[in-house]
Amino acid sequence: MKLAMKLRTRLFLSISALITVALLGLLLGLVSVMQMAGSQEALVRNNFVALDIGLKLRQALGDQLIIMLSDQPDSAAFEASKQRYFELLEEGIAQEPASIGSEYGFKKAKADYLSFIKAYEVSPDPTRVLSGGDELTEKFNALRNGLITEHKRALDDITQIERQARERALLIAGLLGLVGLAVLIIGFVTAHAIARRFGEPIEALAQAADNIGQGNFDVTLPVSSAIELNQLTKRFGIMAEALREHQATNVDELLAGQQRLLAVLDSIDDGLLMIDRQGHLEHLNPVAQRQLGWDDERVGLGLGAALQRPELDEQLQLVLRGGTLERAPEDLSIEVDGEARLLTYSLTPVIHTQGQILGAVMVLHDVTEQRAFERVRSEFVLRASHELRTPVTGMHMAFGLFRERAHFAPDSREADLLDTVNEEMQRLMQLINDLLNFSRYQNGLQKLTLAPCSIEDLLEQAQLRFTSGAEEKGIELLVEVQGPLPRLQADQPQLDRVLDNLIDNALRHTASGGLIRLQARRHGERVIISVEDNGEGIAYGQQGRIFEPFVQVGRKKGGAGLGLALCKEIVQLHGGRMGVYSRPGQGTQFYMALTV
Repeated sequence: MKLAMKLRTRLFLSISALITVALLGLLLGLVSVMQMAGSQEALVRNNFVALDIGLKLRQALGDQLIIMLSDQPDSAAFEASKQRYFELLEEGIAQEPASIGSEYGFKKAKADYLSFIKAYEVSPDPTRVLSGGDELTEKFNALRNGLITEHKRALDDITQIERQARERALLIAGLLGLVGLAVLIIGFVTAHAIARRFGEPIEALAQAADNIGQGNFDVTLPVSSAIELNQLTKRFGIMAEALREHQATNVDELLAGQQRLLAVLDSIDDGLLMIDRQGHLEHLNPVAQRQLGWDDERVGLGLGAALQRPELDEQLQLVLRGGTLERAPEDLSIEVDGEARLLTYSLTPVIHTQGQILGAVMVLHDVTEQRAFERVRSEFVLRASHELRTPVTGMHMAFGLFRERAHFAPDSREADLLDTVNEEMQRLMQLINDLLNFSRYQNGLQKLTLAPCSIEDLLEQAQLRFTSGAEEKGIELLVEVQGPLPRLQADQPQLDRVLDNLIDNALRHTASGGLIRLQARRHGERVIISVEDNGEGIAYGQQGRIFEPFVQVGRKKGGAGLGLALCKEIVQLHGGRMGVYSRPGQGTQFYMALTV
């Protein structure tokens, strides 16, 4: 603190000296200007008074001359004019400076006037005051010439005062200029000394701080003649050393953490691709290298260019902006060592704790064997269901003929057994039909017959088909359409099948007194059609597999678990996507998003 005060005192004294010199020069100039202005004002005022009195005297002398020259002089007017003349003379004598010297003044004008009056009084013919060369004429001329001389003197004094004021102003301006030059020189010398003593070391410290900020701790610190700056440099060096040690520790910890992270990533069974904010590959684990047949040379490339799939760049940019993919992406077909492999992938953003997106992760999973098994299974199911359909249909027809010819009592055991067999035969026929339809969708054998379809009619007809069943269970079935909706190009019987399946599920999982809503609304370029109930809901752990074939969820199960899988296939065949939102105990909403 003591050293800081010492440096502050030096700077304060230097700046104070400059300000003091500047203020003294300014004060000197102001005093000189005020004095000059005061003296000039007095002199000019006195001279103007003298001019005014002189003019009045000459005017009064003219009035007296007119009286003198008249045939019948008015003695009263003459006396009044003479009295006025003496008053003006006394006024001029009162303001006349004592240092007028031998110059003609109002005192001399008074003496000349007295001589003129005396000569007038003793003159035998006063009317010839301007026509002859007698004493009266000489006295008049002396008086008049004296007043003219006094007038010229006052004018000359005013001119001289102006000249002196100009000269003095130039002198003051010169003095102020010298003071300003002295302040400029002193300021330049002081600033140069301060800059040399403090500026250069501070700039060197600033450069060292920039280098340290960029991670370069090998800096050269300045040496100054100022004790304060040397103390600052010493402390700066201690700080730089502490930062160097801290960075070394942090770098070691970061490297260790990075190595642990890479070890974890490399040990994962799925392929992982790390992607930066610009969409370039940063790292891929050994599993991804084996799956793609790549080496580290692909690092730094764009994702679409590396996989030769330009559409991946669009999906990646959507994820990097915080969006999500609307549908599950198609499998990647990769040829590695002459063998075709199928990979599923997912793109997930890497989000900082503060919310900004730092990059993305692409997870690859090899599904070649799985897809082959699914294909074989689908073909087997298609053939088996097709082969089973004919004999089971024949058996059902034969059993129907048998029931018609067999006569058992309605309440007999045999009649109950026949009804049970008939129900199971119908369930078997329904299962075979579901298997056949699902296999046809999965193998691409099912074709759509597209036609304009009214969404309002679609929902109202579905409501009519299930009105009686809903009333029997005490469940209210409502249709809610938000605004006029465009007509869809769709296969209406197929969409009817989807709605029937969803409404049937909602009725089975909603208790008496519940509510089922058939809703439709527009969202951008899509129409969202949903079936919502307030039933038992679906457990969170089961929602991820709800659309898989042969999977049944919930407490009330029935069928082969193909209904929702078949619904998803139908919606996807229309170019849409299907989803579910459910909270256990609060109900479920199945929705399908179809393109307008």
